[in-house]
Amino acid sequence: MKANGRPRTAREKYGEELKLRRIAAGLTQEALAEQVVCSPTLISHFEAGRRLPNPDDARRIDRALNTDGFFARWLEDLDPAFAHYFGVVAELEREASAIRQYGGSLIPGLLQTKAYSRAVFEAYRPNYCAEELDELVVSRAKRGLLLDSPSAPEAWVLLDEGALRRRVGGPQVMAEQLHKVADMGDSGRVRLHVLPLSSGAHALLEGMVYLLYFADAAPMAYIEGLQNGCLLDDPALVAACHTSYTLALSDAAPRHESVALVRSIAEEHEHAHHRAQHR
Repeated sequence: MKANGRPRTAREKYGEELKLRRIAAGLTQEALAEQVVCSPTLISHFEAGRRLPNPDDARRIDRALNTDGFFARWLEDLDPAFAHYFGVVAELEREASAIRQYGGSLIPGLLQTKAYSRAVFEAYRPNYCAEELDELVVSRAKRGLLLDSPSAPEAWVLLDEGALRRRVGGPQVMAEQLHKVADMGDSGRVRLHVLPLSSGAHALLEGMVYLLYFADAAPMAYIEGLQNGCLLDDPALVAACHTSYTLALSDAAPRHESVALVRSIAEEHEHAHHRAQHR
């Protein structure tokens, strides 16, 4: 079964089942929302797979629908650690046969080390406690295991040189991160290309895009901004994103030169770390 010509995600299956059980119970979204103590709009988001209920909401849903803990138990098997606008993408990438990622200012999440991820989360979530940060870091690391799987999608990663030089977490963290990226490029787990700063303006300069391709479904594109993201399935928009990616890729350095550049910049970060230690 597919949704909009693509594989259904676990969140969408959860939402569809919720809608079926609600209708079978003779409740409107408004009536269920009253018993769950939330807005009808939030119930709509649950049913569409855009959001997951929190554990308390899931228990109240079970009481309202007399489902004997069904939705609370199912929720435990779903991963709520991702931002609500990215959860569907995290599930779809596991179904993809090929992915194309672009890292303009950051190394993409699938390639991040734990130390790099932590530095990113600490920068834009300054009020999170250590336990919450630990959960986010672990969740991202688990997501990265996708590229180690025997059924891993064919992965192309296009990185802007600026993302390699930005000292996220400091020079030691960056050195470790870039050695990991280069190792993945050498091993063939990803096809790696770098857009050198000398290439100037390019087709992806103003945006982030993540392309997902499926063996038996239409491709999709995901674009993201500050605290929001959008999954695109309109063929014209996806084709436009694909074209922009291809144009930017044409300005990138060849694969072997790209891996060598990543290693060279990693060594620059290492030297900076050693200099700082001996001051």
